[in-house]
Amino acid sequence: MKVRAAVLDRAGLPAPYAVSRPLAVQTVDLAPPGPAEVLIRIAAAGICHSDLSVVDGVRPRPLPMVIGHEAAGVVEEVGPHVTDLARGDHVVSVFLASCGHCNPCAAGRPALCEPGARAGAAGTLLGGATRLSRDGEPLRHHSGVSAFAEYATVSRHSLVKVSRDVPLDEAALFGCAVLTGVGSAVNAARIAPGSQVAVIGLGGVGLAALLGALVAGAARIVALDVNADKLALAAALGATDVFDARAPDVADAVRDATGGGVDVVLETAGAVAALELGYAIARRGGELVTAGLPSPAVRFALPPTSLVADEKSVRGSYMGSSVPSRDVPRYLDLYRRGRLPVDRLVTHRLALDDINVGMDRLREGQAVRQIVTM
Repeated sequence: MKVRAAVLDRAGLPAPYAVSRPLAVQTVDLAPPGPAEVLIRIAAAGICHSDLSVVDGVRPRPLPMVIGHEAAGVVEEVGPHVTDLARGDHVVSVFLASCGHCNPCAAGRPALCEPGARAGAAGTLLGGATRLSRDGEPLRHHSGVSAFAEYATVSRHSLVKVSRDVPLDEAALFGCAVLTGVGSAVNAARIAPGSQVAVIGLGGVGLAALLGALVAGAARIVALDVNADKLALAAALGATDVFDARAPDVADAVRDATGGGVDVVLETAGAVAALELGYAIARRGGELVTAGLPSPAVRFALPPTSLVADEKSVRGSYMGSSVPSRDVPRYLDLYRRGRLPVDRLVTHRLALDDINVGMDRLREGQAVRQIVTM
């Protein structure tokens, strides 16, 4: 079938993207679903910093590619061996398909699925196929989804069925921002009631992490960013303290305010400076959990003496260390009950043709979560 999609042919074009237009909305070919695959009509897709990092070349991916990975839609057709979804079902996409059989999957850690990671790096679906093409030449899939399009053919293992009572433009957030942010707080950090928590980086993932810390029962939440509007939003959502991350001696200020540092730091900015700040404001025995994704070329140095003497710990959290089939419905239920007001993270709604403008807003720090509606 013919579909309109945002195609990236070349990464690293100069900003502003509204001028250089790295994403070209074109008519491409989409093949029907093969075994264990599903065709979905995309209703809405969120613009994530991980999309921007492909556009600007920070995280190289095989090109040309239809990008986008955070979406919600409606099932149009199922391929052979798909028995638990049917036409008309509402689904949320997740950005890493899990095979269910590799060692991490068998250990209950589908976010670390090895075949899923290989497929994502290669720009294919989980089974190794590509279903997108242009003029007879294959186009790569972004994170197995390619959400900036009218339709997508994806692996069944990239989808979570959801109730129809949540609007699809809000459900889209749960495939990445909510899954990653809330999951980093409740799955990876396992925040205990009464804890002191800091969140560094207040984009969609960071503010979702803040909401996750609230759900977990954190007594004090310190929010840090370089953007005053995002700090104000964090305070409105429940942060007890806000700090400009660029302020002189900000680490000392946080330690003074919290009596020596916080129990848990959730770092979502994806920058070495944010990691260093996070390590500095974790109290003795505290933990730094990072869900940010900086350039693969950068390195983060730890002071080994402090690591030992202060018994601090540092760990990563990918996709919120989640089990999507378990966590997406749980988080949606919390949203319906008003405990995860993630709809407040949506700052802009736009059409697919305005995708480059959306990338500019994200690059300039003018947006938290933008929703592309098809």
